[in-house]
Amino acid sequence: MPAFSGLSQKFLWKTLPFAAEYNLSTVIHKFSAEQWVPFPLPDVFRFFADPRNLPRIMPAWMDIKLERLDVVPPPGLTAVFAGIGSELEASYRAIPFLPLRVRSVAIITDFRLNQYFEDVQGKGPFQSWHHRHEFAEETRNGIVGTIVRDRIAYDAGFGAVGSWGQRFTIAPQLQRTFDHRQRVLPGLLGS
Repeated sequence: MPAFSGLSQKFLWKTLPFAAEYNLSTVIHKFSAEQWVPFPLPDVFRFFADPRNLPRIMPAWMDIKLERLDVVPPPGLTAVFAGIGSELEASYRAIPFLPLRVRSVAIITDFRLNQYFEDVQGKGPFQSWHHRHEFAEETRNGIVGTIVRDRIAYDAGFGAVGSWGQRFTIAPQLQRTFDHRQRVLPGLLGS
């Protein structure tokens, strides 16, 4: 079994994206996205590892608000990086035009500078949520840039109702959210 780093296994046991690899019996939905941007890897990683940028990459209708940030910087780093043990509490609208807000707490469980970081849901609307943010340098047409990959594994809970919700609301909403992020990210990184 691969070794875990970061927080205890209690946060990870039900949220790993490839449960079979860890001999776990969790059925989880998966979502992934990938984008290349013409910006240096350290700059792109720094942008994403600073939780204050989360509202900037989300669709405006979600009206995401950072309610609490408990940032634990990785050892030896002075920039604002959310390292292992950091917690981010946010509230947002899950459905456009409705005033109902959802609260969620994300906990950073692993961090490798300029490579990846991972978060799990400590509290929120999902039965389980695991998000791995990956970064790699890649040159395209002579321009050195960065590949940004997101791998999400989640369980909506609620049995058949949750499976229906996943298919008809959660999966399409994830796609729309990442489509939005891909449109706005180059402008945010270039500013």
